[in-house]
Amino acid sequence: MKPTRRLLVPIAIAALLAGAAALAYDTLGKREMAPPVNYVLLDGAKAASSQWKGKVMLVNFWATSCETCMHEMPQIIATHEKFKDRGFDTLGVAMSYDPPAFVASYAQSRKLPFGVAIDNTGEIARQFGRVQLTPTTVLINKRGEIVKRYVGEPDFAALHGLVEKLLAEG
Repeated sequence: MKPTRRLLVPIAIAALLAGAAALAYDTLGKREMAPPVNYVLLDGAKAASSQWKGKVMLVNFWATSCETCMHEMPQIIATHEKFKDRGFDTLGVAMSYDPPAFVASYAQSRKLPFGVAIDNTGEIARQFGRVQLTPTTVLINKRGEIVKRYVGEPDFAALHGLVEKLLAEG
């Protein structure tokens, strides 16, 4: 092999690596955006994710038949109550297989202090990455970026710390 050809291979590899590194660097710090969704709350009010701008949002996918969901719900309520006056909001999304009468009864008897949507068609769950397991909780920052996904019950102390941090962001 001639000396020039021996140099071309390492140079080509270095160029490829530099390009890959530049691409990776460009995507650092970019988060997945929350999907645009429209939904109807239990009280019949129509709402959309576009209304979340400027808020830290907790979107909790749950079902009345899910034991872990029922176990974590008092903590979801407490989290909502703790931060609601500081630009934080919560949306409970009941899964498509959950009977609407069960959801309404549960929300009323527990006096859920946040909006609850019944995802009749499964479209909200699809838009959020084909959510199938409950509970699944998604934390969204003020810019509409998904910051964290929890499958199963979150560590609420850590969640509260993250919410504090997100609320403090400009």
